[in-house]
Amino acid sequence: MATIFSKIIAGEIPSYKVAENEEFYAFLDINPLVKGHTLVVPKREVDYIFDLSDEELAAMHVFAKHVALAIQKAFPCKKVGEAVIGLEVPHAHIHLIPMQKESDMLFSNPKLKLSGEEFAEIAKAIHEAWQQDKQ
Repeated sequence: MATIFSKIIAGEIPSYKVAENEEFYAFLDINPLVKGHTLVVPKREVDYIFDLSDEELAAMHVFAKHVALAIQKAFPCKKVGEAVIGLEVPHAHIHLIPMQKESDMLFSNPKLKLSGEEFAEIAKAIHEAWQQDKQ
């Protein structure tokens, strides 16, 4: 059975896409810790990130780096933190989280409640920064 992330990649479930290439898909976390919280997933359905081949894992991190640079451009922050937890959804994914302070990375923090318009604006800002980075 396809994971929720596979359904998002296939367009069966709507998402706020920020970046995509042949192998990976990046979209806003629907329960963000902060504005700009983004998930990066491989299009190939793999449960555990360390089950990816060395080449896939390296490519995923390079893709995530460019998404993180776009997030930082769209949402000025000290750094973009990276977290891999992978227990809730059986599909490998990287969380990219803009940070002003270390506690911005605490998954126990309350999640933001954003409107559809806010999500769309955030996704557009990151996507535009990502597009500029590609050129």
